[in-house]
Amino acid sequence: VQLQASGGGLVQAGASLRLSCAASGRTFTSYAMGWFRQAPGKEREFVAAISWSGDKTYYADSVLGRFTISRDNAKNTVYLQMNSLKPEDTAVYYCAAGPKPHVGVLGYDYWGQGTQVTVSS
Repeated sequence: VQLQASGGGLVQAGASLRLSCAASGRTFTSYAMGWFRQAPGKEREFVAAISWSGDKTYYADSVLGRFTISRDNAKNTVYLQMNSLKPEDTAVYYCAAGPKPHVGVLGYDYWGQGTQVTVSS
């Protein structure tokens, strides 16, 4: 499956952004989806994940209550709504597809190219 992430940008602290990840290729509903992020000099870290049906979601403690992951299987797209953004949210955000929702990068088989999110203070 091919993944294309979009929606990143430069915003001020407190603003909102919505990231999208469009999938093509194999059946989208075969995969759980995840969002990860990587800041300069840091390891890639888990942000959120969603089951193939969308009925189960998982979040990192750092984004719980501010970010919402969702998916539209009819559009083969997963979203990450990010509210109340903070400077520490600045990173390249990646979407990923795997057999089950997982908090580790090794739980995913396919990765998008990443989209930059920069939050200024």
